[in-house]
Amino acid sequence: MKLHKGETLFRQGESGGLYRLKSGLLKIVRVHEDGHATLVNIIVPEETIPHHSLISPKPYYGTAVALVASEIETIPSEDWYRELDHNPERFRIIAQQLQEKLRMMQQRIDQLTEVTPTVKLQKLEQWMHSYLGATVLTDVLTQEEIGQLIGLRRETVNRLLREKVAKL
Repeated sequence: MKLHKGETLFRQGESGGLYRLKSGLLKIVRVHEDGHATLVNIIVPEETIPHHSLISPKPYYGTAVALVASEIETIPSEDWYRELDHNPERFRIIAQQLQEKLRMMQQRIDQLTEVTPTVKLQKLEQWMHSYLGATVLTDVLTQEEIGQLIGLRRETVNRLLREKVAKL
């Protein structure tokens, strides 16, 4: 299945199958009761999602939206869980996938714990560059979402981006 930038793969609270991102990037957004949306995760190629349903089914924690054109493999949940029952080696594969995600989250924590806002933004840009290539970060994430990822207010992100452009 192919998704274009901005298209939704699944919505928070729905139930359904699993997906493997073959190419592109997805964001997972959690909408709170007051309507406020928070970017909680970035999904990169070769990840199988939702992570919290890899061993047992649960409703989707957030809404998955394509950040760029993305190719997704649909995995019917009945097939996934039946394979787990018949092939215990699959648990090792799941553990490896979750380990890689944990390492990625550790990198994000490193971004959050940088002392200066400028370095936080630089580290996020470097990390995203490895997936986006020449695409500009603000072409795929809003200033609010960038701030959510690195623990800064949108106004601070705006100022940092303006300063960056002024230096060019």
